[in-house]
Amino acid sequence: MQIPRVTQDCGLPYAYSSRMVIAKAEAAWRCSAWLSILGLAMAAASLQAASTVVAVNVDGIISPITVEILGHAIDQAANENAAAVLLRINTPGGLLDSTREISTKIVASKVPVIAYVTPSGGRAASAGFFLLEAADFAAMAPGTNTGASSPVLEGQQMDPVMRSKIENDASAWLRSIVTKRGHNAELAEKTIREAKAFSEKEALDDHLIDLIAPSERQLLDSLEGREITRFDGRKETLELRDATVLDYRPTARERIVQAVSDPNAGFILLALGALGIYVEFSSPGLIFPGVAGGIMALLGLSSLSVLPINWIGAALLILGVSLFVLEAKFTSHGVLGVGGTVAMALGALLLINGPPEIRIHLATALSVTIPFALITMFLVSLVIRARSNKVIMAGGGLLNEIGEARTALEPGGKVFVHGEYWDAVSTEPVNAGGRVRVVAVDGMKIRVEPVSPS
Repeated sequence: MQIPRVTQDCGLPYAYSSRMVIAKAEAAWRCSAWLSILGLAMAAASLQAASTVVAVNVDGIISPITVEILGHAIDQAANENAAAVLLRINTPGGLLDSTREISTKIVASKVPVIAYVTPSGGRAASAGFFLLEAADFAAMAPGTNTGASSPVLEGQQMDPVMRSKIENDASAWLRSIVTKRGHNAELAEKTIREAKAFSEKEALDDHLIDLIAPSERQLLDSLEGREITRFDGRKETLELRDATVLDYRPTARERIVQAVSDPNAGFILLALGALGIYVEFSSPGLIFPGVAGGIMALLGLSSLSVLPINWIGAALLILGVSLFVLEAKFTSHGVLGVGGTVAMALGALLLINGPPEIRIHLATALSVTIPFALITMFLVSLVIRARSNKVIMAGGGLLNEIGEARTALEPGGKVFVHGEYWDAVSTEPVNAGGRVRVVAVDGMKIRVEPVSPS
């Protein structure tokens, strides 16, 4: 057997060295490439998770839908392993039960929660102050304010005992949160008992917040490397420099419910719904006004149902609609119509018991009431006018109609009237072709009288 010639290629036989070297090189290259790709992917995923902040807006009135939106945003941040949740707060307050639920979710969040009162001119009033203090880190933009957290009983005047019970309960709850966050519990309690409010500088100087930040970007950059204490006592270091802020996108259902949760939107929907239902009842068979009106009325009621209702305001709304109907029926030279408009506008303004921020605006009340009054009176007048017309069923439409005798009436015969042939009986003899007037309808016969040629 002939031994292959040995070369200087790593001391291997020439017949095997080239293939083996190439194969090993290719295998090493593939392995290295896959490891590099995997490493880059893991590094990118780790970087993205560590530098992502899920932001959610808390604007408008705090209500049950706010609880749902914030809960989903916190869950999304936890599932995506985000670095933090950013609450952009600008609210006049809201319902105490909803505020408790949100505070519970904030405290139990696996991801640090940063509360930021923004933009300049915004506020975290009443219930918003509780959310600000419940967060792991509290910050405010220049020109904002917070506080004034005295609870108000829905739709009622509180007696001293009831007020004391509610204030003591809310104060104990707020103290437990503020103490855990290392803020000024004694001063925070005054926002409930004395309705005390603070500017952003006063809140910082009095240790109610942790930072004043001119912008969201500066807020996140200033938190880089800062150590915070979670509600359960764990220490955690924030890494938020150059973090990517992802806005939480509410679901279609959340957007719809949030849109109608405003009392102004609820009042508009309620008025349109009532108008649609009335049109359906006044003109049965149209179907669409009744269906659309029912949907809008239910949406409006669902919006107002979570707010404290003043029944004097509700009674004024009913009185206003009643006066519109009476105006179309009786001649009052506009007195009833004007009275109905005033009653409905006042009812809208008094409908919600609460601070001015959660009441129906004057502009909304007038822009809804005046067109509603005009349309309602017009429709009612059409209905009354139609009912005052003579009856055209069961022969009522033939009375006083002029016809022609097709046969001699002596006294009975045939008459052509109203496009129809009738058996007729005349009070006086009438020749064929003579003109007659219908004076009565007796079943399938009519009684007529002759009409002079003049």
